Amino acid sequence: MRFILGLPTDEVHAVDQFCTMAAVSELSQRAEAAGYFGVFVTDHPSPPAAFVDNGGHHALEPTVALAVAGAATTTLRLMTNLYIIGYRNPFLAAKAIASLDAMAEGRVILGTGAGYLEAEFAALGGDFEQRNDVLDERLRIMKEVWTGAPVTESGPGYVADAIVALPTPHQRPNPPIWVGGNSKRAMRRTVEFGDGWMPIPASKGMAAVVRTASIATIDDLGERLSYLHEHAAKVGRTDPVTVTMSPWNSGRYGTDGFSVEAFIDEAGRLAELGVEQVPINFAFPGKGGLTSREQFLDLADGFASDIVSQFR
Repeated sequence: MRFILGLPTDEVHAVDQFCTMAAVSELSQRAEAAGYFGVFVTDHPSPPAAFVDNGGHHALEPTVALAVAGAATTTLRLMTNLYIIGYRNPFLAAKAIASLDAMAEGRVILGTGAGYLEAEFAALGGDFEQRNDVLDERLRIMKEVWTGAPVTESGPGYVADAIVALPTPHQRPNPPIWVGGNSKRAMRRTVEFGDGWMPIPASKGMAAVVRTASIATIDDLGERLSYLHEHAAKVGRTDPVTVTMSPWNSGRYGTDGFSVEAFIDEAGRLAELGVEQVPINFAFPGKGGLTSREQFLDLADGFASDIVSQFR
C-alpha cells in the first residue's frame, strides 16, 4: 500500500506558507524524503463566493503547482485530484498534461472526474448537464492527441483538422488515468477509459453535495468493486484496475481523535478489497486547519513514521 500526500495549496489564507515556489518545493522534497509515493493537488479555477463561504475552497492551477513539485524532486509521483477536463478545451488539457509528464519524465497521474459545481462550469463555459458525456468524449480525444498522430475532431467550441500536438507524454501510451467518483457511470468510465478508480468516503449528505453515490461503509465499497469487476468482465477488460481510497473511520491524523491502530486496521481491510493507494490530507481543504509550513511538515513526518513505515 502506497501513500499520496495532499499538498495544502488550497490554504490561500497563507500564500507565503503554502502557495509559493519555495513552499511547494520544500513540501514536495520532504514528502519524497519521507517515503510518500506521490503528492496531489486539487482543482478549482473559478469557484463562486457562495461555494467558498459554505465550505468550498480555492486552489492553485494544478499543472503549475505540480510542475514546481516535479522540478524539486526526482521520483515523487505528481497527481491531479481531481482535474476537471469538462472545464477545459480537450486539446489544451491534453497539452498541459503531456507537457507536465514530459518535463517530469513520466511521473504524472491524471486524476479526473466529471465535476459537480454548476456555477464553476458556467463561469468556464462548460456544459454542466452533459458533463459525463463530455468527460468520456474528451478523454477519448486526449488519448488520440497523445499518440502524436494527426487528430481530426469537432465539438462545442472547437473544430480540429489534422491537429498534431508534440511533445507526447513521456509515459506511453499516456499517463495513468485515475477516475474519481462513486457512481456506476464513474466505474464504467474507469473500466473503459482509465487505469484506476478513486472512490471517496461519502455519507448520503456529502454524496448529495458532490453529486455522487454514497459510500459510507466498507461493505458499500465492496459492493461497488463487485460492480466494477463485473463491468470489466462484460467488456472484456483483463488489465487490473488500481484502486485509491483513504480510511475514514479512524479520525484525522494530528488530532486527539486519531488512532494509529484503527487506521492501520482499516487500511488493512481496504487492502483486502484491493485498495493499493491511500490519499492523505491533514486538514479539510481550505478551512484554515493548517497555519504554517512547519506544522504541515511535522504532520507529514509524523504520519510517515507512524503509518507509512508500517506498509513498506
